[in-house]
Amino acid sequence: MATMSDPSPFILVDGSAYLFRAYHALPELTNSAGLQTGAIHGVTSMLRKLVETYRPELMAVVFDAKGPTFRHRLYPEYKANRPPMPAQLAEQIQPTHELIRLMGLPLIVAPDVEADDVIGTLARQAVADGLSVLISTNDKDMAQLVGERVTLINTMDGKLTDRAAVLAKFGVWPEQMIDYLALVGDAVDNIPGVPQCGPKTAARWLATYGNLQGVMDNAEAIRGKIGDQLRASLTFLPLSRDLATIRLNCELDSTPRDLIVGAPDELALRAKLTALEFRTWLRQLDSADHTPERSAEASPVGDASLTGERYDTVLTRSALAAWVEKLQSATLFALDTETTSLDALQARLVGLSFAVAPGEAAYVPVAHDYLDAPVQLSVDEVLDTLRPLLEDADRPKVMQNLKYDTQVLAGYGITLRGVRYDTMLESYVFNSTGSRHDMDSLARYYLGHETIHYQDIAGKGAKQLPFNQIALEQAAPYAAEDADITLRLHGRIWPQLNAQAGLRTLFDTIEMPLAGVLARMERTGVRIDAEMLARQTAALAERMVQTERQAHAVAGDPFNLSSPKQIQQIFFERLGLPVIKKTPKGQPSTSEYVLERLAHDGHQLPKLILEYRGLAKLKSTYTEKLPQQINPETGRVHTSFHQAVAGTGRLSSADPNLQNIPVRSEAGRRIRQAFIPADGCKLMAADYSQIELRIMAHLSADRSLLAAFADGVDIHRATAAEVFGVSPRDVTGDQRRSAKAINFGLIYGMSAFGLARQLGIDRGEAQRYVDQYFARYPGVKDYMERTRRQAHQLGYVETLFGRRLHLREINAKNRALQQGAERAAINAPMQGTAADIIKRAMITVDAWLTAEAPEIKMTMQVHDELVFEIPQGQVTAACDRITRLMSAAAPEGFKVPLLVDVGVGDNWDEAH
Repeated sequence: MATMSDPSPFILVDGSAYLFRAYHALPELTNSAGLQTGAIHGVTSMLRKLVETYRPELMAVVFDAKGPTFRHRLYPEYKANRPPMPAQLAEQIQPTHELIRLMGLPLIVAPDVEADDVIGTLARQAVADGLSVLISTNDKDMAQLVGERVTLINTMDGKLTDRAAVLAKFGVWPEQMIDYLALVGDAVDNIPGVPQCGPKTAARWLATYGNLQGVMDNAEAIRGKIGDQLRASLTFLPLSRDLATIRLNCELDSTPRDLIVGAPDELALRAKLTALEFRTWLRQLDSADHTPERSAEASPVGDASLTGERYDTVLTRSALAAWVEKLQSATLFALDTETTSLDALQARLVGLSFAVAPGEAAYVPVAHDYLDAPVQLSVDEVLDTLRPLLEDADRPKVMQNLKYDTQVLAGYGITLRGVRYDTMLESYVFNSTGSRHDMDSLARYYLGHETIHYQDIAGKGAKQLPFNQIALEQAAPYAAEDADITLRLHGRIWPQLNAQAGLRTLFDTIEMPLAGVLARMERTGVRIDAEMLARQTAALAERMVQTERQAHAVAGDPFNLSSPKQIQQIFFERLGLPVIKKTPKGQPSTSEYVLERLAHDGHQLPKLILEYRGLAKLKSTYTEKLPQQINPETGRVHTSFHQAVAGTGRLSSADPNLQNIPVRSEAGRRIRQAFIPADGCKLMAADYSQIELRIMAHLSADRSLLAAFADGVDIHRATAAEVFGVSPRDVTGDQRRSAKAINFGLIYGMSAFGLARQLGIDRGEAQRYVDQYFARYPGVKDYMERTRRQAHQLGYVETLFGRRLHLREINAKNRALQQGAERAAINAPMQGTAADIIKRAMITVDAWLTAEAPEIKMTMQVHDELVFEIPQGQVTAACDRITRLMSAAAPEGFKVPLLVDVGVGDNWDEAH
């Protein structure tokens, strides 16, 4: 018998039984959004109590899957008497599941069987493995599972049920419970028993005749009306017994040893509890976070709760000196700047803010110049005073988006050192998809605090004031709060990130060093040929006019090619094109997806509209805008690299966005021709060759893929040979094109339908291609299936470097959302690992450039490509060194070689 004194029993929870009981037993609870939360609260409270009492290492919470089971096929009337599930209960199921996973508890929902069958199967496996089992349920059917190592507990009242307790309660032993249930029947599940046979009669018959078969064999000996009822029931009693029998042989993805209780995802858990408005639980979490034992480990800054703000405005030398002393004695301080612009290279400093403890912060204004502004210390004096602190590598600092402030201070000759933490990157590494990573969002998500918004003190729109024009009475609390919140966020996020070694390594060795690399690249910028772009603008404008005329001719009348309403009328009313998709309002859609589908099917007008819009985008986004973005002081364009946006870890860029310049179109290549090197230099582009396919080969460990890459063969030709069953030398161009579409399509989760559309073939043929691919590369299929299972079980996937992508919709009710999450689960480890590899390469190459070749500049990063500006005399040696450094950026034990394609030219297009 499993008792509280037993070491860590394997706990199985009948989640469905407790969900129904909690819904009907507890008072109705509703949050402010109108969601019923009583059942959610009841089930999770029971689970928390159970975990706190038994501290299990192995555990599973099991719920019934939606839809019929094998019992419905045995007996179509099974559970026919049950009323439909109340809508107020149905809406609580998914939030309950989500909350359980966030608690770190394994959750199982298996199709075609019931929770009882899953629990029975796992209990039998656990006993065979030498484990003691504790089943938490209030379902009498579970009594048939009780044995020497299997005990039931009713968490609602805490009662334990062992073999003796089953006999005392039902009058039969656990091994007789199935026969007992068959005789008594179950009105709730609509299992027919013997009419008028109650629990006492069933127990008496079984005590006399041993089992159901004995009762049936002696039916003639039982007198009276009850005997008549028994004899009339003989034909269906075997079916009743079968329906009442808990299956012990279900095919499950997990064994008991797999069902390990994990650590709660505290950040996401807090967000969910906040949304559900479970305030008591939130307060308990806060209380646990701030016990003396935990706070000593958690953070050098202590409590992150928002109380007792003490914000100073520093206007005198003595006040500045006092704050310098505070900063010198602090184990860690937060730093933030206030400036005149979001463009770090053009921004001028207006003030600096610091925080040394939660609620203890100061703002040092240096350039507020509105009418009647108080006298402030000069920027030169303040920076000269602070320089020893700011440039001290041994003085730990924390910032929010350190890359921006680093560049601002660099403009004043300050080389910022000692920044150990960046809360934006902490949040991004810990949970890239949990929240946006700007300060306002993080404060709301992690601290439940609404920060002072800039528009509240500066106004909105065209009348918005620059920071130097905002009165200190408003500016100082705003600025000091930024530093204060940064310190508090670090105190909240860092302990949880630091507790996970893989994420800590990712933060320390990739994301933090990369911020400095990106800052240097941004300051370097890239040279642009403005005159060439002006000529391209004129050429694009002419092509747009020609395309527009063609579209008008096909339509029969002039129309606005950017008007969905006019396009809708021409497509579906005048030309009678098929409706591919409808808008939420029920109107035929003219989205880009619809245009592409129609163009693919051979309709000319959608093709012309897509062409026109593509030209217009290139013109407005690049050929017209790039010359306007040239910095007048440097003569270069300085993009801004975004490090904490893409969930997979990929970098993005803005102003200008370098990632979206088309590489295959003629117009896109012409734009790349306007990216040129400095005089006396060449541009060199180094691009990882088929990196995601190589990562797929490593992850899947498929022998054929690994062999192809090891032998250095054309992977698309090799795939075509495998799929089409021909010799590599006999592969046709069309076969290679199809193989390439399959190779890359599978990485992004493309279905047979999508492949058919891309290749212009029917769906059946596309499915045959996919089937042949998996038959030739079984390791790839195994990887995909394994990854899907892990994603459903854990709620996230990981790169080879430990970066996690949390998948919110992986267990969504909506099948389309779930399938989208499954595609992301398959792709993210490859795309994310590729992102991590090129980041490692950037860090390594930057270190070499800084130490040995400062005249070579790394100017751009676009997807899997790095672009360098190299003096002509150093091109050959630099290409060799950079290629070797990039090839060595793979993780240890990587099973395939990393190849880097290198090109050199007088512009980016030539080098690509």
